[in-house]
Amino acid sequence: MQRPGTCDPLCSVDEMSSLEFEANYQPKTDLLKAFAILAAAGVGAVALNHSWVAANQDLAMALVFALGYAGIIFEESLAFNKSGVGLLMAVCLWVIRSIGAPSTDIAVNELTHASAEVSEIVFFLLGAMTIVEIVDAHQGFKLVTDNITTRKPRTLLWVVSFVTFFLSAILDNLTTTIVMVSLLRKLLPPSEYRKFLGAVVVIAANAGGAWTPIGDVTTTMLWIHGQISTVQTIQNLFIPAVVSLAVPLALMSLTSEVDGKGQESPDVLASEQMAPRGQLVFGVGIGALLFVPIFKAITGLPPYMGILLGLGVLWILTDAIHYGESERQTLKVPQALSRIDTQGVLFFLGILLSVSSLEAAGILRELANYLDAHIPNVVLITSAIGVVSAVIDNVPLVAATMGMYHLSSFPMDAEFWQLIAYCAGTGGSMLIIGSAAGVAFMGMEKVDFFWYLRKVSGFAFAGYTAGIVAYLVAHNFHDSIQTTLAQVPFLPSS
Repeated sequence: MQRPGTCDPLCSVDEMSSLEFEANYQPKTDLLKAFAILAAAGVGAVALNHSWVAANQDLAMALVFALGYAGIIFEESLAFNKSGVGLLMAVCLWVIRSIGAPSTDIAVNELTHASAEVSEIVFFLLGAMTIVEIVDAHQGFKLVTDNITTRKPRTLLWVVSFVTFFLSAILDNLTTTIVMVSLLRKLLPPSEYRKFLGAVVVIAANAGGAWTPIGDVTTTMLWIHGQISTVQTIQNLFIPAVVSLAVPLALMSLTSEVDGKGQESPDVLASEQMAPRGQLVFGVGIGALLFVPIFKAITGLPPYMGILLGLGVLWILTDAIHYGESERQTLKVPQALSRIDTQGVLFFLGILLSVSSLEAAGILRELANYLDAHIPNVVLITSAIGVVSAVIDNVPLVAATMGMYHLSSFPMDAEFWQLIAYCAGTGGSMLIIGSAAGVAFMGMEKVDFFWYLRKVSGFAFAGYTAGIVAYLVAHNFHDSIQTTLAQVPFLPSS
């Protein structure tokens, strides 16, 4: 049994956060919470004034969105769960939209269309998270982590980084970070070097999730809505993603934190046994994730149907192999469903519905026109979005970008969408609070915000910038080759 105030390395980050909050809560937050509640009540009172809202719809929606977003950003200070704030914000925005729209029927049709798009992402996330949880319950990831045997600091730095990089491309950056940081806690005793390796895991997880459609929530959103395709995304973003990881690794290898002797620790990995048929579950689970793009290409159906197919197969498989084993109920899907990050999914639901209301009202289109008029350079816009994602959650940023710029402006796999996928995915590494992976690492290793800022942020920014340069060089090189081939007289033009 765990001692009070402790948490297993693989327990949820939210569980640890609640324990820490109970231990460290201070009454001084009451004033902030009271102010937030009064502000929300004031906005709600204004929203009840139909005539004012109908005449000032854009302003009312902007105020509600700003207030809700502030509640999300200052979640720790206010002690309000961001999922609840996101859902409340979504409902308030759509109420305002129904008042300000030409008719309620128009608003209902807009909401129906938005809900259909958002539900695709929610179903996909639920299916993918459940598959990963089932594999983890069977200790399937030991097949990967057991092969990391080196204790040499520099070698371990590179090995852990690239294992994380490729694992994140298949799973997601949050799950990969939890698995790899838990591994580091078993390989190494508490030290500055272990924290340094954990920070590298964050950079590698975010970089790995940026070059595949299923590696990060933002790339999944872009893929499901048709902004990027599987093959082109892998081809165009793999090299920039590798560069964004290799540059920080090369620089970090020269630092004093990595310059030292390997540290020995008890081999606790050997004491952890894989569940029965764990290898089978690992193979089927990973195969189900990898089959999703193939399923979409073959059938033309949306990706969430492919992930639901994989979940159904894994569900039947685990029921069959654990039939009659009452002591192994935790290895079955119903138990896995109770352990997945449901509140995280509800947060995505609230954010995506909120952004869709701004899109329906035409606010995002107006913002896009303003940016086009004042910042006409695509690279500058996408790079700025990546930098902002280090401070603000990248999910609403990408959702807003998708609402601001339509496929008529930038078709599928255009340079703009590819850079958005890269920048939003890797930009969060520049601050520890900039990504779900960073927040998980922060909670598991008790890392301070300013420690990460001093020790890691500069390396992450160097990798982020180098990846953008690598993408532009490769993109321009490809264009120049195409132009040259088109001018050769004996080659048929495509």
